[in-house]
Amino acid sequence: MKILVTGVAGFIGFHLARKLILANQTIVGLDDLNNYYDEDLKQARLSKLLEIGLIFKKIDISNKNLLDNFLLKNNFDIIIHLAAQAGVRYSIENPQAYINSNINGFFNILEGARKTELKHLIYASSSSVYGGNFLTPFQESQKTDTPQNLYAASKKSNELMSYSYSNLFKIPTTGLRFFTVYGPWGRPDMAYFKFVKNIFEGKPIEIYGNGEMYRDFTYIDDVVNGILEVLDRGPTKINIDNYENDVPWEIFNIGNNKVVSLEEFITIIENCIGKKATKKYLDMQPGDMRLTFANIDKIKNSLDFAPLTSINKGLLEFIKWYKSFYKIV
Repeated sequence: MKILVTGVAGFIGFHLARKLILANQTIVGLDDLNNYYDEDLKQARLSKLLEIGLIFKKIDISNKNLLDNFLLKNNFDIIIHLAAQAGVRYSIENPQAYINSNINGFFNILEGARKTELKHLIYASSSSVYGGNFLTPFQESQKTDTPQNLYAASKKSNELMSYSYSNLFKIPTTGLRFFTVYGPWGRPDMAYFKFVKNIFEGKPIEIYGNGEMYRDFTYIDDVVNGILEVLDRGPTKINIDNYENDVPWEIFNIGNNKVVSLEEFITIIENCIGKKATKKYLDMQPGDMRLTFANIDKIKNSLDFAPLTSINKGLLEFIKWYKSFYKIV
Protein backbone atom coordinates (compact mmCIF):
# COMPACT_ATOMS: atom_id res chain seq x y z
CA MET A 1 0.00 0.00 0.00
CA LYS A 2 1.52 3.33 -1.11
CA ILE A 3 0.70 6.16 1.29
CA LEU A 4 1.40 9.86 0.79
CA VAL A 5 1.35 12.25 3.75
CA THR A 6 1.23 15.93 2.81
CA GLY A 7 2.42 18.50 5.33
CA VAL A 8 4.77 15.84 6.64
CA ALA A 9 7.08 18.32 8.40
CA GLY A 10 4.10 19.87 10.18
CA PHE A 11 2.95 19.03 13.69
CA ILE A 12 0.34 16.34 12.95
CA GLY A 13 2.08 15.15 9.79
CA PHE A 14 5.30 14.48 11.69
CA HIS A 15 3.64 12.40 14.41
CA LEU A 16 1.49 10.45 11.94
CA ALA A 17 4.34 9.68 9.54
CA ARG A 18 6.58 8.62 12.43
CA LYS A 19 4.00 6.17 13.74
CA LEU A 20 3.34 4.72 10.29
CA ILE A 21 7.04 4.31 9.50
CA LEU A 22 7.68 2.62 12.86
CA ALA A 23 4.83 0.25 11.97
CA ASN A 24 6.85 -0.72 8.86
CA GLN A 25 4.78 1.26 6.36
CA THR A 26 6.59 2.88 3.44
CA ILE A 27 5.67 6.55 3.65
CA VAL A 28 6.27 9.30 1.13
CA GLY A 29 5.99 12.82 2.51
CA LEU A 30 5.45 16.20 0.88
CA ASP A 31 6.03 19.63 2.41
CA ASP A 32 6.97 23.06 1.11
CA LEU A 33 8.77 23.94 4.37
CA ASN A 34 7.44 27.51 4.31
CA ASN A 35 8.37 30.15 6.87
CA TYR A 36 4.96 30.66 8.51
CA TYR A 37 6.66 29.61 11.75
CA ASP A 38 10.15 28.52 12.87
CA GLU A 39 11.77 26.70 9.93
CA ASP A 40 14.32 25.13 12.26
CA LEU A 41 11.53 23.27 14.06
CA LYS A 42 10.17 21.97 10.75
CA GLN A 43 13.65 20.88 9.70
CA ALA A 44 14.17 19.14 13.05
CA ARG A 45 10.94 17.18 12.60
CA LEU A 46 11.89 16.29 9.04
CA SER A 47 15.37 15.14 10.08
CA LYS A 48 13.85 12.77 12.64
CA LEU A 49 11.64 11.24 9.94
CA LEU A 50 14.44 10.92 7.38
CA GLU A 51 16.50 9.06 9.98
CA ILE A 52 13.85 6.32 10.18
CA GLY A 53 13.16 5.98 6.48
CA LEU A 54 10.82 8.71 5.23
CA ILE A 55 10.92 9.32 1.48
CA PHE A 56 10.63 13.09 1.11
CA LYS A 57 9.82 15.48 -1.71
CA LYS A 58 9.70 19.26 -1.33
CA ILE A 59 6.63 20.44 -3.24
CA ASP A 60 4.24 23.35 -2.85
CA ILE A 61 0.77 21.85 -3.40
CA SER A 62 -0.41 25.10 -5.01
CA ASN A 63 1.94 24.31 -7.93
CA LYS A 64 -0.50 22.24 -9.97
CA ASN A 65 1.84 21.06 -12.71
CA LEU A 66 4.53 19.96 -10.29
CA LEU A 67 2.03 18.17 -8.03
CA ASP A 68 0.22 16.53 -10.98
CA ASN A 69 3.45 15.11 -12.35
CA PHE A 70 4.47 13.81 -8.94
CA LEU A 71 1.10 12.13 -8.24
CA LEU A 72 0.84 10.61 -11.74
CA LYS A 73 4.35 9.21 -11.46
CA ASN A 74 3.75 7.61 -8.05
CA ASN A 75 0.07 6.54 -8.26
CA PHE A 76 -0.56 6.41 -4.50
CA ASP A 77 -3.25 4.20 -2.99
CA ILE A 78 -3.98 6.60 -0.12
CA ILE A 79 -3.32 10.28 0.44
CA ILE A 80 -3.49 11.69 3.97
CA HIS A 81 -3.70 15.38 3.24
CA LEU A 82 -2.56 17.52 6.17
CA ALA A 83 -0.79 20.34 4.30
CA ALA A 84 -2.55 23.67 4.81
CA GLN A 85 -2.02 27.25 5.81
CA ALA A 86 -2.95 27.17 9.48
CA GLY A 87 -3.88 29.88 11.96
CA VAL A 88 -6.99 31.97 12.51
CA ARG A 89 -5.41 35.38 13.12
CA TYR A 90 -2.94 35.06 10.25
CA SER A 91 -5.90 34.61 7.89
CA ILE A 92 -6.79 38.25 8.58
CA GLU A 93 -3.23 39.43 7.90
CA ASN A 94 -2.54 37.32 4.82
CA PRO A 95 -5.75 35.90 3.33
CA GLN A 96 -4.10 35.11 -0.01
CA ALA A 97 -2.01 32.37 1.63
CA TYR A 98 -5.23 30.54 2.56
CA ILE A 99 -6.60 30.76 -0.97
CA ASN A 100 -3.32 29.49 -2.42
CA SER A 101 -2.81 26.56 -0.07
CA ASN A 102 -6.17 25.61 1.41
CA ILE A 103 -8.38 26.11 -1.64
CA ASN A 104 -6.19 25.96 -4.76
CA GLY A 105 -3.88 23.41 -3.14
CA PHE A 106 -6.80 21.23 -2.06
CA PHE A 107 -8.28 21.44 -5.56
CA ASN A 108 -4.95 20.23 -6.94
CA ILE A 109 -5.01 17.28 -4.55
CA LEU A 110 -8.55 16.39 -5.66
CA GLU A 111 -7.57 16.60 -9.32
CA GLY A 112 -4.59 14.37 -8.64
CA ALA A 113 -6.87 11.90 -6.88
CA ARG A 114 -9.22 11.86 -9.87
CA LYS A 115 -6.44 11.27 -12.38
CA THR A 116 -4.79 8.47 -10.40
CA GLU A 117 -7.90 6.55 -9.25
CA LEU A 118 -7.02 7.01 -5.59
CA LYS A 119 -8.50 4.45 -3.20
CA HIS A 120 -9.00 6.87 -0.27
CA LEU A 121 -8.34 10.55 0.44
CA ILE A 122 -8.22 11.41 4.15
CA TYR A 123 -7.92 15.13 4.81
CA ALA A 124 -7.73 17.60 7.69
CA SER A 125 -10.73 19.79 8.34
CA SER A 126 -11.16 21.80 11.54
CA SER A 127 -13.43 22.46 14.48
CA SER A 128 -13.46 26.06 13.27
CA VAL A 129 -16.08 25.11 10.64
CA TYR A 130 -18.69 25.11 13.42
CA GLY A 131 -18.29 28.89 13.60
CA GLY A 132 -21.30 30.60 15.10
CA ASN A 133 -23.05 27.44 16.29
CA PHE A 134 -24.38 27.75 19.84
CA LEU A 135 -25.57 24.17 20.33
CA THR A 136 -22.81 22.12 21.97
CA PRO A 137 -21.16 19.70 21.90
CA PHE A 138 -20.69 20.17 18.16
CA GLN A 139 -21.78 17.20 16.10
CA GLU A 140 -21.21 16.42 12.46
CA SER A 141 -24.88 16.74 11.48
CA GLN A 142 -25.04 20.44 12.47
CA LYS A 143 -25.06 23.18 9.85
CA THR A 144 -21.68 24.78 9.34
CA ASP A 145 -22.67 27.85 7.35
CA THR A 146 -21.31 30.57 9.66
CA PRO A 147 -17.49 30.50 9.51
CA GLN A 148 -16.00 33.20 11.72
CA ASN A 149 -12.84 33.65 9.65
CA LEU A 150 -11.30 32.80 6.28
CA TYR A 151 -9.39 29.82 7.67
CA ALA A 152 -12.70 28.25 8.75
CA ALA A 153 -14.25 29.13 5.38
CA SER A 154 -11.36 27.45 3.56
CA LYS A 155 -11.82 24.25 5.59
CA LYS A 156 -15.57 24.29 4.98
CA SER A 157 -14.83 24.68 1.26
CA ASN A 158 -12.62 21.58 1.44
CA GLU A 159 -15.55 19.56 2.75
CA LEU A 160 -17.82 20.81 -0.03
CA MET A 161 -15.22 20.32 -2.75
CA SER A 162 -14.47 16.78 -1.59
CA TYR A 163 -18.18 15.96 -1.60
CA SER A 164 -18.53 17.10 -5.20
CA TYR A 165 -15.56 14.97 -6.30
CA SER A 166 -16.84 11.98 -4.34
CA ASN A 167 -20.22 12.43 -5.98
CA LEU A 168 -18.97 12.97 -9.53
CA PHE A 169 -16.00 10.63 -9.66
CA LYS A 170 -16.68 8.22 -6.75
CA ILE A 171 -13.41 9.20 -5.07
CA PRO A 172 -13.70 8.01 -1.44
CA THR A 173 -12.98 10.95 0.87
CA THR A 174 -13.00 11.31 4.66
CA GLY A 175 -12.69 14.69 6.37
CA LEU A 176 -11.50 14.96 9.96
CA ARG A 177 -12.51 17.95 12.06
CA PHE A 178 -9.62 18.32 14.52
CA PHE A 179 -10.24 20.08 17.84
CA THR A 180 -7.31 22.18 19.23
CA VAL A 181 -4.49 19.69 18.84
CA TYR A 182 -1.55 20.07 21.25
CA GLY A 183 1.52 18.16 22.37
CA PRO A 184 5.29 17.70 21.82
CA TRP A 185 6.71 19.11 18.57
CA GLY A 186 3.69 21.43 18.37
CA ARG A 187 3.23 24.71 16.50
CA PRO A 188 4.82 27.83 18.02
CA ASP A 189 1.85 29.98 16.96
CA MET A 190 -0.52 28.04 19.24
CA ALA A 191 -1.52 29.55 22.59
CA TYR A 192 -0.15 26.77 24.80
CA PHE A 193 3.26 26.99 23.09
CA LYS A 194 3.36 30.77 23.59
CA PHE A 195 2.24 30.46 27.23
CA VAL A 196 4.98 27.96 28.07
CA LYS A 197 7.63 29.96 26.21
CA ASN A 198 6.75 33.23 27.92
CA ILE A 199 6.49 31.72 31.39
CA PHE A 200 9.96 30.21 31.05
CA GLU A 201 11.31 33.53 29.73
CA GLY A 202 9.59 35.60 32.44
CA LYS A 203 7.42 37.48 29.94
CA PRO A 204 3.70 38.26 30.28
CA ILE A 205 1.24 35.93 28.57
CA GLU A 206 -1.59 37.43 26.54
CA ILE A 207 -5.00 36.00 27.42
CA TYR A 208 -7.68 36.79 24.89
CA GLY A 209 -11.39 36.96 25.62
CA ASN A 210 -10.43 38.07 29.15
CA GLY A 211 -9.92 34.42 29.99
CA GLU A 212 -13.53 33.51 29.24
CA MET A 213 -12.70 31.09 26.43
CA TYR A 214 -13.10 27.34 26.39
CA ARG A 215 -11.48 24.70 24.25
CA ASP A 216 -11.69 20.98 23.62
CA PHE A 217 -7.94 20.27 23.77
CA THR A 218 -6.96 17.04 22.00
CA TYR A 219 -3.57 15.43 22.59
CA ILE A 220 -1.55 14.61 19.49
CA ASP A 221 -1.34 10.85 20.18
CA ASP A 222 -5.13 10.65 20.37
CA VAL A 223 -5.45 12.55 17.08
CA VAL A 224 -2.99 10.22 15.36
CA ASN A 225 -4.83 7.17 16.71
CA GLY A 226 -8.04 8.60 15.28
CA ILE A 227 -6.46 9.03 11.85
CA LEU A 228 -5.12 5.46 11.99
CA GLU A 229 -8.59 4.16 12.87
CA VAL A 230 -9.94 5.85 9.74
CA LEU A 231 -7.03 4.50 7.70
CA ASP A 232 -7.52 0.95 8.96
CA ARG A 233 -11.26 0.97 8.42
CA GLY A 234 -10.89 2.25 4.89
CA PRO A 235 -13.32 4.52 3.05
CA THR A 236 -17.07 4.64 3.49
CA LYS A 237 -18.63 1.79 1.55
CA ILE A 238 -21.06 2.59 -1.23
CA ASN A 239 -24.11 0.61 -2.23
CA ILE A 240 -23.21 -1.05 -5.53
CA ASP A 241 -26.88 -1.74 -6.33
CA ASN A 242 -27.65 1.98 -6.16
CA TYR A 243 -24.23 3.31 -7.13
CA GLU A 244 -25.33 6.50 -8.84
CA ASN A 245 -27.09 7.80 -5.72
CA ASP A 246 -24.50 6.91 -3.09
CA VAL A 247 -21.50 9.08 -2.30
CA PRO A 248 -18.37 7.60 -0.64
CA TRP A 249 -17.86 10.62 1.61
CA GLU A 250 -17.63 10.98 5.38
CA ILE A 251 -16.89 13.55 8.10
CA PHE A 252 -15.73 12.80 11.66
CA ASN A 253 -14.97 14.97 14.68
CA ILE A 254 -11.69 14.09 16.40
CA GLY A 255 -11.71 15.71 19.82
CA ASN A 256 -11.36 14.96 23.50
CA ASN A 257 -15.07 15.49 24.33
CA LYS A 258 -14.07 17.64 27.33
CA VAL A 259 -14.06 21.42 27.69
CA VAL A 260 -11.28 23.22 29.57
CA SER A 261 -11.41 26.93 30.35
CA LEU A 262 -8.44 29.05 29.39
CA GLU A 263 -7.89 29.95 33.06
CA GLU A 264 -7.82 26.28 34.11
CA PHE A 265 -5.49 25.51 31.20
CA ILE A 266 -3.03 28.19 32.32
CA THR A 267 -3.17 26.97 35.93
CA ILE A 268 -2.21 23.45 34.79
CA ILE A 269 0.73 24.87 32.82
CA GLU A 270 1.84 26.90 35.85
CA ASN A 271 1.68 23.80 38.06
CA CYS A 272 3.66 21.72 35.56
CA ILE A 273 6.37 24.36 35.27
CA GLY A 274 6.31 25.37 38.93
CA LYS A 275 6.13 29.06 38.12
CA LYS A 276 3.30 31.59 38.01
CA ALA A 277 2.49 33.48 34.83
CA THR A 278 2.27 37.24 34.54
CA LYS A 279 -1.09 37.70 32.85
CA LYS A 280 -2.22 40.36 30.42
CA TYR A 281 -5.96 40.18 29.69
CA LEU A 282 -7.20 41.27 26.27
CA ASP A 283 -10.49 41.36 24.40
CA MET A 284 -11.56 38.64 21.99
CA GLN A 285 -9.70 38.78 18.70
CA PRO A 286 -11.63 39.08 15.43
CA GLY A 287 -12.49 35.64 14.07
CA ASP A 288 -12.00 33.77 17.36
CA MET A 289 -14.55 31.28 18.68
CA ARG A 290 -15.37 31.49 22.38
CA LEU A 291 -16.03 27.75 22.73
CA THR A 292 -15.18 24.51 20.96
CA PHE A 293 -16.55 21.19 22.20
CA ALA A 294 -16.57 17.94 20.22
CA ASN A 295 -19.32 15.36 20.20
CA ILE A 296 -17.34 12.21 19.30
CA ASP A 297 -20.19 9.68 19.38
CA LYS A 298 -19.98 9.14 15.62
CA ILE A 299 -16.31 8.19 15.50
CA LYS A 300 -16.57 6.21 18.76
CA ASN A 301 -19.49 4.16 17.45
CA SER A 302 -18.12 3.75 13.92
CA LEU A 303 -14.46 3.15 14.69
CA ASP A 304 -14.21 2.43 18.41
CA PHE A 305 -12.17 5.59 18.89
CA ALA A 306 -11.60 6.91 22.41
CA PRO A 307 -9.19 9.68 23.53
CA LEU A 308 -6.94 8.48 26.34
CA THR A 309 -4.82 11.47 27.38
CA SER A 310 -5.84 13.88 30.13
CA ILE A 311 -5.02 17.56 29.79
CA ASN A 312 -2.66 17.32 32.80
CA LYS A 313 -0.66 14.47 31.29
CA GLY A 314 -0.64 15.99 27.83
CA LEU A 315 0.66 19.36 28.98
CA LEU A 316 3.29 17.72 31.16
CA GLU A 317 4.53 15.76 28.11
CA PHE A 318 4.67 18.93 26.04
CA ILE A 319 6.63 20.80 28.71
CA LYS A 320 9.10 17.91 29.03
CA TRP A 321 9.67 18.04 25.27
CA TYR A 322 9.93 21.85 25.28
CA LYS A 323 12.62 21.84 27.97
CA SER A 324 14.56 19.15 26.12
CA PHE A 325 14.28 20.70 22.66
CA TYR A 326 15.15 24.23 23.79
CA LYS A 327 17.70 23.02 26.34
CA ILE A 328 16.10 24.54 29.43
CA VAL A 329 17.62 23.26 32.66
